[in-house]
Amino acid sequence: MRKTLGWLLSLVVLIGTMGAAGSMAQAATAAQPAAATDIKDQILGIPGMSLIEEKPYPGYRFFVLNYEQPVDHRQPWKGTFKQRLTLLHKDVSRPSVFFTSGYNVNTNPRRSEPTTIIDGNQVSMEYRFFTPSRPDPANWSNLDIWQAASDQHRIFTALKKIYKKNWLATGASKGGMTATYYERFYPRDMDGVVAYVAPNDVVNHEDSAYDRFFAKVGTKECRDKLNAVQREALVRREPLEAKYAVAAAENGWTFTTVGDLDKAYEAVVLDYVWAFWQYSLLADCASIPAAATASDQEIWDTVDTISGFSAYTDQGLETYTPYYYQAGTQLGSPDIKQSHLKGLSRYGYQPPRNFVPRDIPMAFQPGVMADVDKWVRDNAHQMLFVYGQNDPWGAEPFRLGYGVRDSYVMIAPGANHGANVAKLMDGEKALATSRILQWAGVAPAAALADAGKAAPLAAPDAQLDQRDPEREPQLRP
Repeated sequence: MRKTLGWLLSLVVLIGTMGAAGSMAQAATAAQPAAATDIKDQILGIPGMSLIEEKPYPGYRFFVLNYEQPVDHRQPWKGTFKQRLTLLHKDVSRPSVFFTSGYNVNTNPRRSEPTTIIDGNQVSMEYRFFTPSRPDPANWSNLDIWQAASDQHRIFTALKKIYKKNWLATGASKGGMTATYYERFYPRDMDGVVAYVAPNDVVNHEDSAYDRFFAKVGTKECRDKLNAVQREALVRREPLEAKYAVAAAENGWTFTTVGDLDKAYEAVVLDYVWAFWQYSLLADCASIPAAATASDQEIWDTVDTISGFSAYTDQGLETYTPYYYQAGTQLGSPDIKQSHLKGLSRYGYQPPRNFVPRDIPMAFQPGVMADVDKWVRDNAHQMLFVYGQNDPWGAEPFRLGYGVRDSYVMIAPGANHGANVAKLMDGEKALATSRILQWAGVAPAAALADAGKAAPLAAPDAQLDQRDPEREPQLRP
């Protein structure tokens, strides 16, 4: 009996030992990570996502992609179009920045300032209706700020499953406007917004803020010098328009959209002062010729350099038809008084309708910008607006009300339309950098304890961090 019991006990122990060994082996196998799926395969596993090309860049993966979007997010069954975007991938463990210029997307690797500050990934979206991200046929009524925000929302929703850390939205000028509108319509998507030099034209026909700006910007000496050149360009309209006609013939420029060469010429000249302050600095006034003694060629050259005589040709306008459509239907556009041109200007600041082909219907929707403005004043949460002191587009900025939380408006002294966090005064630069890091969830302990110690986490990269040329000749943000 003892032998039988001993044998049974040994068998039980052996079975138990084998079972435990098996469980341990299974646990060890489960503990071993499965082979990681390549990030490209993860991205292309998103329904509707397709690869245009991958471009190598040290320390990153860079993809140019298409994403299938509804033409109309309210009626998604009514067709789709392919929207271009790019992805600068660093690591899924890092936060991400959603960038848009509000225009075409750059298909070369680039890094916005917030991306450098947080050392993260960056998704960059081409704005709908900028070619090739345009439905065919194009129903222009589907180009509005809500539809564009919904494009961003769908892209974010798809990518958030892969990039699960914090997200920030950013952009400059029309891109800053776009980031703000996105936050207004989808306030739960982003963990923070950094909007650079974003115009806020609340009431389209009330533009006195711009008149006040141009009466004070820079110095009187510089203002008088610019005004004199602008006036002289209209005084000498006949010989300079003759030069324009020659240039048009040489370059194949036509003027069907704006109407004729005379209207295009005056539109370029009237942009001159605005464009100078948008893209130049006070120190650049030294390069402006003295109007009274300048030759026709010198007047032509300075206007062409600052405003650009190709701007209001059919060829110059074509790329920006979506912007002028939006300016004339929702965004609004500036109109300023220029008393020094009295008796010389035939058309004044021309409305966006003049810069959009007549076969595209347009009707302005009052109240759209007022809605966004009120929302920002009352509801801004973790939003930063940065403006340049000498940038005309900052004459009508976004402002914050008493109920906002952790949000800021900052102005870079002496800066133009290229203002950014790096150009702020030291105290504000430190605060802005600290808040961006905290919103992204990557603020080092030292920066949490002392905002003065906040600094960008990524090492500078001259190629990645270069600002894409924003120097466009038309009067547009």
